[in-house]
Amino acid sequence: MEFDIAIIGGGPAGYNAAEKAAANGLKTVLFEKNAIGGVCLNEGCIPTKTLLYSAKTLDNIKSASKYGISIEGEPTFDLTKIISRKDKVVRKLTAGVKAKLGFNGVTIVQGAATIKGEKNGIIQISEGSETYSVRYVLLCTGSETVIPPIQGLSDIDYWTSKEALESKQLPKSLAIIGGGVIGVEFASFFNSMGVKVTVIEMMPEILGAMDKETSAMLRTDYTKKGVDFRLNTKVTEVNKKGVVVEKDGKSETIEADRILVSVGRRAIIKDFGLETLNIELERNGVKVNEYMQTSHPQVYAAGDITGFSLLAHTAIREGEVAIGHILGEDDKMSYKAIPGVVYTNPELAGVGKTEEELTAKGEYFRVLKLPMAYSGRFIAENELGNGLCKIIVDADDRVIGCHMLGNPASEIIVTAGIAIENGETVESLRRHVYPHPTVGEIIHETLFS
Repeated sequence: MEFDIAIIGGGPAGYNAAEKAAANGLKTVLFEKNAIGGVCLNEGCIPTKTLLYSAKTLDNIKSASKYGISIEGEPTFDLTKIISRKDKVVRKLTAGVKAKLGFNGVTIVQGAATIKGEKNGIIQISEGSETYSVRYVLLCTGSETVIPPIQGLSDIDYWTSKEALESKQLPKSLAIIGGGVIGVEFASFFNSMGVKVTVIEMMPEILGAMDKETSAMLRTDYTKKGVDFRLNTKVTEVNKKGVVVEKDGKSETIEADRILVSVGRRAIIKDFGLETLNIELERNGVKVNEYMQTSHPQVYAAGDITGFSLLAHTAIREGEVAIGHILGEDDKMSYKAIPGVVYTNPELAGVGKTEEELTAKGEYFRVLKLPMAYSGRFIAENELGNGLCKIIVDADDRVIGCHMLGNPASEIIVTAGIAIENGETVESLRRHVYPHPTVGEIIHETLFS
């Protein structure tokens, strides 16, 4: 049971890294204690986006008359079929991942790996009764849902994102504790399904560190759709009736049939023997260098375990960098252009620096912005749609940030990300030719604003 590399965790970081390692001649074993694909494929990114697409389809049908299309009667939906389709999509994608791993010769071990230590430069890992000897280890153990110490929470049957994705019955009302990306996406879905939704957030605005202007615009959109946002509001207790909150010294109970807890995630760094190799920790995660190498030269880490950027696409890139370093490549990890997306309807996306971040640091910046309505394609496809494109540049006129609200922001934000990573200036980016008509042209138009 000797391998060149063991990868612990079969999420996006792990399975993509395993594929690259094996394809480049490394004898590779991949350990996964739950399901291949990790949280992203089984309980996060893919299933939530599948549900949100069903919700978006329903929204589009409801607004069909704006586009000259008549629908007889009120459109209906079958939640059981929506959930079944989500499960089918997940099965198809996990099967595809397993097939690619098998094709490249990766050994998959379905079970919990435990690091036992190191002997003569070889790291020992056990699973069940088997022991594996490996030269390198890549840690991709991911993250877990944070359950806050709220009074009464352990006494009720609350939801996390996992239970919300599996339920085949809609509550009449839903209180979401946490207004981050996950909470807002679930607010979007359940609002489209006709559920009365309340989002409770301790901070002055939803969506954490994302651009505040576009976040506020999205919140306004969903307020008009019926979502009740409670900002600067602290949860003090939960019970069978709902959520007890406090704001400005006043307390009230928000009644709800269901409570969804969505206050964030934290890196999994315990219960798999990390301490046997004396790996250095930082920010409640594993400390790594620009090659994703830990304090132990034979151990690398990628994905949520670093506690830095808990996003699947970041994890994939980190895994690539780690394997590349083992293979002798001089490929460093860069975090200056990591896109963040909120898959609501409309979508919100951002990459690079925000105004708030730059203002806090006292750094010079200039903002260029235009309503999405300056794109002809956007107007054609978004009747009465709202939206904004904002580009942030530095003192040298280099693009350092971009934030946009409007469909399909998730698909076009990558253009700005590439510009930021490559150090493009306003002038150089203006010279690129965009196909017409596309919503992506809004980036080009904004550069002239």
